[in-house]
Amino acid sequence: MTNQHYGQFCGLARAAEIVGQRWTLLILRDLSVAARRYSDLASGLPGIPTNTLASRLKDLEDEGIVARVAPSGAERSVVYELTPRGDELRPVLDALSRWGAAGMRTPRDGEIVTTASITAALRVAAGDGVVPQDWDSAYTVRVGGIEAHVVMRDGAIEVGQGPAEQPDLVITAGPQIRDVMAGELDAPTAVATGVVQLEGDASLFERFAATLRVPYSPNAA
Repeated sequence: MTNQHYGQFCGLARAAEIVGQRWTLLILRDLSVAARRYSDLASGLPGIPTNTLASRLKDLEDEGIVARVAPSGAERSVVYELTPRGDELRPVLDALSRWGAAGMRTPRDGEIVTTASITAALRVAAGDGVVPQDWDSAYTVRVGGIEAHVVMRDGAIEVGQGPAEQPDLVITAGPQIRDVMAGELDAPTAVATGVVQLEGDASLFERFAATLRVPYSPNAA
């Protein structure tokens, strides 16, 4: 790794040496959502210098966290994906994301959303991903022109990038949906005030709002 060692035989120190560099956690977040080509990573991380992205990917490959996969079928570009060792970081990434989101109410100037950031946020909000067995509902969530999907079926929640194949409800929202997911803005008020716009079975929005939750921290600044 290119960063300086801490000089301690400590698991946290070793982890920080590997994932603590600027941009590394966001690269891992994006790959935790789906395998990506180099160009996909670059476009999904606006502002990352090309040499930095290349360096971080090489470091992660050297650590056995990320692997390059040769093209297959019609695909002509190498893709990067998490290895089993890298996939072990998924709950760590989700825990850090939940902790960070607990202090987020509104975007700061210049902050954007990306496909991976929205998808990862919904995955975090899904918690343990367990729902009643008889639920069968699919949602497309649009925020800032970005689409992700949430499917509640067979007792589990599946979250992924892109729209649901056959959504029962399409939710279009802005940053204030964060208040809904924090439990500070109830579903009927969010609809009535235009915080969200719904297409499809509107009755399913209350289920969505009650299930996907990331509360605000009372101790956040």
